[in-house]
Amino acid sequence: MYDNVYIVIPAKDEANRISGVLHHILDAGFANIIVVDDGSTDNTSEVSRSFGVSVIKHLINLGAGAATQTGIEYAVSKGAAVIVTIDADHQHLPSDIKGLVDKLTENSADIVIGSRFLNKTNEIPASRVFYNKVANVLTYLITGIKVTDSQSGMKALSADFAKKSKLYFNGFEFSVEMIRNIKVNDAKMLESPISVIYTEDTLSKGQNLLTGIKMLAKLLKLTQR
Repeated sequence: MYDNVYIVIPAKDEANRISGVLHHILDAGFANIIVVDDGSTDNTSEVSRSFGVSVIKHLINLGAGAATQTGIEYAVSKGAAVIVTIDADHQHLPSDIKGLVDKLTENSADIVIGSRFLNKTNEIPASRVFYNKVANVLTYLITGIKVTDSQSGMKALSADFAKKSKLYFNGFEFSVEMIRNIKVNDAKMLESPISVIYTEDTLSKGQNLLTGIKMLAKLLKLTQR
């Protein structure tokens, strides 16, 4: 049933965490896995290859957006019908993948965004709630689309949408760019609740005030397109 579903995992220095992610994705019944090693300085690639998955390595760190686009393009070239993106740090639960894929296919949607904020059982730190609310407002102002989790790294998209939704932003701002592509292509978007697990380690990564300001400066370019 899921033979044409490809899982894309952008990863940088995730050798200590990605094993659990790969193990649970394989256990969930998804064999087509692509890890994009985005210039890691550890053995992320070697650990990933030990699971028998496809590994694409960027020689230098290009950013989450560039790694995601690399993985999506490779999945499309292999004949994927559905592509799922998921973070490498085990913040997301691979058990949510089937829910996203089923919602996408059963509703003939172009993209399903996994929302941490639609799952009321999630314990989300106040800082993440604040950053996401600000990002959601900015996303709406830039794209005209309302979403509950504009910065989600977990999404399911059809290959047809992926082909006409190329990402040009290399950093975290690619999440907003993808939502803008929904508007540009008049695509059908749905959201689906997902679980999230925060640890001290994962909270040290991702976005903060400085990266948020830099992201805003780059996103202003979207309004000029």
